[in-house]
Amino acid sequence: MAVKALHAFISGRVQGVGYRAFTNRIARSLGLKGFVRNLPDGRVEVYAEGDEEKLKKLLEKLHEGPYFADVKNVEYTLSEPRGQYEDFTIRY
Repeated sequence: MAVKALHAFISGRVQGVGYRAFTNRIARSLGLKGFVRNLPDGRVEVYAEGDEEKLKKLLEKLHEGPYFADVKNVEYTLSEPRGQYEDFTIRY
């Protein structure tokens, strides 16, 4: 069970549509740690740490987004985890 970090930037109609709450709910249900936040340029940033298989499940969901979202692009990298997060949170 390889622990990895997923760092993703999601673009499209992803702010004001419940994308952060959607991501938070899924990440917590998968037992991942990290955060999701809106960026000033209209994208959403997601940083999550956990089992690589669970990160892949989260990534699939990031491409879908909640009902009113229109995800155009998901840029991401997988790397070694920082190990500095207690749980998964929404940052404001």
